[in-house]
Amino acid sequence: MSVRTARRPRTALWTTAAAVTVLVLLGMLVANGVVWPNRILAARYDVRGVDVAHYQGEIDWDVLAAQDLDFAWIKATEGASHTDPRFAANWADAMKTDLLVGAYHFMSFESPGADQAAHLASEVPATAGTLPPVIDLEFYGDYFDDHPTPDQVHAILDPLVAGIEEHYGAAPIVYATGEAYDLYLADRYPALPIWIRSVAWAPRLSDGRDWTVWQYSNRDRLPGYDGVEPYIDMNVFAGTREELAALALD
Repeated sequence: MSVRTARRPRTALWTTAAAVTVLVLLGMLVANGVVWPNRILAARYDVRGVDVAHYQGEIDWDVLAAQDLDFAWIKATEGASHTDPRFAANWADAMKTDLLVGAYHFMSFESPGADQAAHLASEVPATAGTLPPVIDLEFYGDYFDDHPTPDQVHAILDPLVAGIEEHYGAAPIVYATGEAYDLYLADRYPALPIWIRSVAWAPRLSDGRDWTVWQYSNRDRLPGYDGVEPYIDMNVFAGTREELAALALD
């Protein structure tokens, strides 16, 4: 075997090893929230915000609001009876900042939509100037593997939407993962603004619909909170701050 032919497989081996090492390092940086490709894509949108729950622990809203943020949606309720233990404090303190503030409800597949709407209404005041409530539609628990049928979800979602519209005088925004959107929202509910989760690439809804809010990262870190969850969700709005404010309750 000549020297020249011996070098070729050795060079290819080192090249492959180097490429694998780079990919592993990049994967670790992404996993730890150091590198996030979507941040580049989301940077073209000027209106940024967060969504939070009790997992972020006690939040210093003055510090958090100073991080070039425009809005925050705060978890309020889940299902027909659960209230986020940090909601009242988060709501009161966030309202003292210049952020546009709204509440979100985590939709359960196990209780009637009308009961869930009533629970949300009992916990979240219909305050003029606050952002419309959000329905968080995503899988949880065993439902990751065993999805509810569209008919089952619509039987809950329809009265939930109607109850929110009646109580708050505004259509809710619906947050969904891409899979949940395709199963339950595509080509339906044309009057509802969509908040889409897409943390790996820029969102493109399967039915060609425009999104209103995009959750582009679930692994950011910002000063101002200290909970069991070290990361915070980051979002952008497809418009100006004035256009977002125009969605607020009357």
